Amino acid sequence: MKKNLLLFVIGLSFSMAQSQEITDAIRYSQPDLHGTARFTSMSGAFGALGGDLSAINVNPAGSAVFTNNQFAFTMGNYDTKNNSNYFGTTTSASKNTFDLNQAGGVFVFKDRNPNSDWKKFSMAINYENTNNYDNYLFSAGRSPINSVANYFLSYANGVPLSLLQDSNYASLNHGAQQAFLGYQGYIINPVTETPNNSQYTSNVRPGGNYYQENSLYSNGYNGKLIFNAGLQYRDKIYFGVNLNSHFTDYVQSTKFYELNNNPLDLSYKVKSLNFSNDLHTYGAGFSFQIGAIAKITNEIRLGFAYESPTWYNLKDEFSQRLSSTSSNTVETLPPDVVDPLVINYYAPYDLRTPGSLTGSIAYVFGKFGLISLDYKYKDYSCTQFSPENDPYFRGINNAMKNSLGSSNEVRVGAEYKIHNFRLRGGYRFEGSPYNDSSTVGDLNSFSGGLGYSFGAIKLDFAYAYAHSSSQQQFFTQGFTESAHIDTYKNNFTMTLLFEM
Repeated sequence: MKKNLLLFVIGLSFSMAQSQEITDAIRYSQPDLHGTARFTSMSGAFGALGGDLSAINVNPAGSAVFTNNQFAFTMGNYDTKNNSNYFGTTTSASKNTFDLNQAGGVFVFKDRNPNSDWKKFSMAINYENTNNYDNYLFSAGRSPINSVANYFLSYANGVPLSLLQDSNYASLNHGAQQAFLGYQGYIINPVTETPNNSQYTSNVRPGGNYYQENSLYSNGYNGKLIFNAGLQYRDKIYFGVNLNSHFTDYVQSTKFYELNNNPLDLSYKVKSLNFSNDLHTYGAGFSFQIGAIAKITNEIRLGFAYESPTWYNLKDEFSQRLSSTSSNTVETLPPDVVDPLVINYYAPYDLRTPGSLTGSIAYVFGKFGLISLDYKYKDYSCTQFSPENDPYFRGINNAMKNSLGSSNEVRVGAEYKIHNFRLRGGYRFEGSPYNDSSTVGDLNSFSGGLGYSFGAIKLDFAYAYAHSSSQQQFFTQGFTESAHIDTYKNNFTMTLLFEM
């Protein structure tokens, strides 16, 4: 066999090669339900209501509904549980985090001229944690046919053997790096030992029955800082505009383990392997929103809002490690480790997420309560990576155009007042961004909450439950096994609000 290999190439690899996937684009295109406790407890159905700092995130005109200056701070506890089913084996993993959910304030400037049609001008600054990426997924089971060796083969076939023997990991593009790991880790063998050989075979024991584990750990956030301005015209119409600054930081670590006890011969074959991948994505973006709310009668309000695409500029850092253990009928060798100790710094790239349209209606029962309905339309097939002339981005953009589609979201919320108490509840449905509705399924969410007014100070609590399902594909090519994931989220939030 080749000599055991531990690469001591310590340094930075700057590469134009990309490794983005459709799941990466979806991650930054789907905000979760976060915000003030009042907003969350009513499932975010505030497009025709306003008067809440998080409502500005739905319809910018909501700031003009405020009658006084207001400041709010929200903390949240996020509990996520993932149940996995992989070839009939069920596993479960969970993650619990505590984070700042929202913080901001609105300033109201009233026109003292009684003859003016413009009654009010408002300005607001609000931070929203639109996504909490803290998560843990674990899947385990026995694949009856496929080994992860097929992943390395899919990249290696077509790559000259001389490139895998004489190059170092840091000098290769992403695809050749995968082939390099597979070859140097003994997962694959060349058909012939000639330098121009470009065909490879698996060195993993044949026979099926591969026990496999896949662990995914992630943490990070997607934040949104909103700069808002609103106007009230007479007592009937409210206008608003948002300029939004987005910033994201996402860290993901995956570990794949495979073991088999298939029959041995005199040749050394891989018995087990561990394959680790670490990704760090960070960057910033910009979007804008415009909206209006019309007070049709004292009871009925209508709202309309448009949110532009978000234009992100992102950077990726990526590193890998592979180890394998081989044996024959005589002995088991020490582990072969391929650890380049190299961080791939990919060239910055752009991502445009889809915009959306929201229509809303609300009915207000005087001073006793209200009910509200929001409908949002978003077309995920418009998602796009750039530069568009990059061959890889051109391919993934075409894939997104074919596999992603339009999504419909419905939010319903209600509030009832009993003296100083507020009772709230809501429901949210969000359709899958995929055409097949199985890669990522529909989301259903229920929420409820309680508020109490001390006068100028208000304290609100909310609970939101959400369930969705998805297919977690471990690798993008060659080895495309996937686990069915049921995700359950339980979020608790508390808001302290000051009015003056």
